[in-house]
Amino acid sequence: MFPLGSVLFPSVLLPLHVFEPRYRAMTRHCLDATPEFGVVLIERGHEVGGGDVRTPVGTVARIVEAAELDDGRWVLATVGTRRIRVVRWLEDAPWPRALVAEVVDEVAIDDDAAVAAWVALQPRLRRVLALASELGEAAAPVSVELAEDPGLGSFQAAALAPIGPSDHQRVLNTSGPDDRLALLDELLTGAAELLEARLAMGGDIDDDDGDIPRPAR
Repeated sequence: MFPLGSVLFPSVLLPLHVFEPRYRAMTRHCLDATPEFGVVLIERGHEVGGGDVRTPVGTVARIVEAAELDDGRWVLATVGTRRIRVVRWLEDAPWPRALVAEVVDEVAIDDDAAVAAWVALQPRLRRVLALASELGEAAAPVSVELAEDPGLGSFQAAALAPIGPSDHQRVLNTSGPDDRLALLDELLTGAAELLEARLAMGGDIDDDDGDIPRPAR
């Protein structure tokens, strides 16, 4: 298991620079066996040193590229594959380990309605990306390609949305595409309102929750 300060979603890429000795050992172990590990969000604490508090729902990361540097560090390209829930944390070996169960998406109540909701959500996401870019923040291009499937597409939209880790985790925790699309609609509406207010104020407005990244001043 690899606890991080960010959320990984299924079908989303995650580059990693692995420098801590225990995670170097974990990387070698994975590459010698099954090139996968679990990623969970650190709710409280830090990525380095342990002693953190972790969320129970995470995502399996599959290593698709790996390069070991001369000093033993690793540069990895990984992709999220499926959601998992931690059943029980095990003793470190020396990296964190856990007994996990797969989390399967609930089937949409109405496939046509889910597709329609996903199609309707995409312009809102692109609007938020355009606003973030106008404020000088790092954002995906408005023309970014998204999956047609509402289940995968909603995970991709969540990863692209300028929301904080706690809201990303809320999206990851949803039971299926219906709940996920409804939550994303709410989060993107709030993000758009805040970004528009910042533009109206010349970019100088605070986000009390710290969920929207701030440009350097």
